[in-house]
Amino acid sequence: MANRVLLTLVIAAAIAAALLSFVAMAPNRLVSGESINLIVALRPWQWIILILLALLLASCALTRPFSSPSSHYLTLIAAPLWLILVLYGLGDYANRALQEASPSARVSQGAAFWILVFCPTLMILDAFQRLHTNLGLRGLYTLSLVAVVAFLFVTGHLDGLAIMHEYANNRDQFAVQFIAHLRLVASALGPALIIGLPLGLLAHRRAGTRGALFGVLNFFQTIPSIALFALLVGPLAALSAAFPLLREFGIKGIGATPAVIALIMYALLPIVRNTYAGFDGVAATTLEAARGMGMTSAQILWRVEIPLALPVILAGLRIVTVQAIGLTVVAALIGAGGLGAFIFQGLGQYAIDLVLLGAIPTIALAVVADFLLQILVALSRPPGAR
Repeated sequence: MANRVLLTLVIAAAIAAALLSFVAMAPNRLVSGESINLIVALRPWQWIILILLALLLASCALTRPFSSPSSHYLTLIAAPLWLILVLYGLGDYANRALQEASPSARVSQGAAFWILVFCPTLMILDAFQRLHTNLGLRGLYTLSLVAVVAFLFVTGHLDGLAIMHEYANNRDQFAVQFIAHLRLVASALGPALIIGLPLGLLAHRRAGTRGALFGVLNFFQTIPSIALFALLVGPLAALSAAFPLLREFGIKGIGATPAVIALIMYALLPIVRNTYAGFDGVAATTLEAARGMGMTSAQILWRVEIPLALPVILAGLRIVTVQAIGLTVVAALIGAGGLGAFIFQGLGQYAIDLVLLGAIPTIALAVVADFLLQILVALSRPPGAR
């Protein structure tokens, strides 16, 4: 056995394909629908190729017949083919099934579909980690895979899916809420950086402030997100009522203001901690060498400490960005908008595909942001550092 992770993923996908529903055919958007397994949903040539790809990937998990690097490269070829074939087969079935159904009929993804998408994605990540490839190669590979998936959407091959019907019905609103989601995240990250970076530097310079500072920030993290949003509604509503001028600037008990304040409060701890850790990680000998060269304190800060601490600071920003993208979903409960509006509308209507219309773009946005910031972290490292 050369790769237990790969074999486990293949077995999990095989069990899901055999026991769980691949798609659900429903007469309308509010009914769960009839479960249809993979063999029935896909054409024979499609599930035969899937079986062959699964066997190939299972053989890559063994010590023979392939060498270790060859098995990883084969995984990077077979896994995306598996992923694309699953997506193509899903769209193909939806288009065929809806030709003979009523206009209100819907085809939704089943549990087996999500597992068959999730498993090859993990296979690709595992192969890249074992090969120790650089971010440039990973980025090119990811863009190529995303381009193929985007081609399926652009050509209308997946238009028969229920989630695409929901998108078509909410196209204009989706664009508005997507931009609102990005605006909320950006409005929180900017002030969080402006406040958090000096506080992290203060914690590094003044040891006496660390206990109280980190204690307060840790307290913010213990408050559940929904509770924090709710706690801010009352004071902000009273403030806007007492000072009507504030309401003209958008400061109200509901809407974007309490959402942004809550997101800032959640973002401060990772930024402050990583800023402190970044500066604290600068070797004392490096600082002594800088002083010996006659550099002033300001020059040491900007030319030595900040460049060396930057990778750790950006790692904190990476955590905060992904966290903020997810927490912004909850902000829809207080009227802030964003992709969470579709999630809560879908829950209220028991329309799962409307829930997915908000959830899937949120996940995709978090993954893209994480990947881009991971590239920035790698680029910010000094030459020769890992």
